[in-house]
Amino acid sequence: MSSPRSFLKWLNHLETMLCELLLAAFVLLLFAQIVARQLFQYSIAWSEELSTYMFVWFAYLGAVVAAKMSAHNRVTFHFQFMPKAMAKAMLVLADLLWVAFNSYFVYLSYDFVFHRMNLFWKSQTLGVPMKYLYMILPVAFTLMSIRILYNVYLTVFKGVELIDPEAAEIEKLKQLAARGNA
Repeated sequence: MSSPRSFLKWLNHLETMLCELLLAAFVLLLFAQIVARQLFQYSIAWSEELSTYMFVWFAYLGAVVAAKMSAHNRVTFHFQFMPKAMAKAMLVLADLLWVAFNSYFVYLSYDFVFHRMNLFWKSQTLGVPMKYLYMILPVAFTLMSIRILYNVYLTVFKGVELIDPEAAEIEKLKQLAARGNA
């Protein structure tokens, strides 16, 4: 297995596991907070702030996973009226514009986190430097750009037709319905 491919496989596993871990952890933390309030009249002061930051990290990493699966929402209705090659070129162009936006956002967020953010800003109850909490911005947009570029590579150079998982499931349901009606 080639090195870039094994790196992407490792990255796939890491992103998915982090998303699953963050989701489970913040749901359990919120559940513990509710139980503590309702049954013991005690509030876990730091739990709401931590669960909020975990949710934010989960959302950004979830966007990376969606980019990996080519599952971001797009307006593609008009592509069905174009020749297939032109529609493919327009999708690639849109993806490259997306990467350009992401790259600019990585630059801005990196500049903010490492050059403009006050070193002494800390979260209210956790006391964690905000720099570490905001690190998700450059990390997530960099990972998203890697995923988008890899999908463009698969589409253009390998001829792979990437299908949104939701669209694939809808197609399966249509096929099952067609078999049931036949």
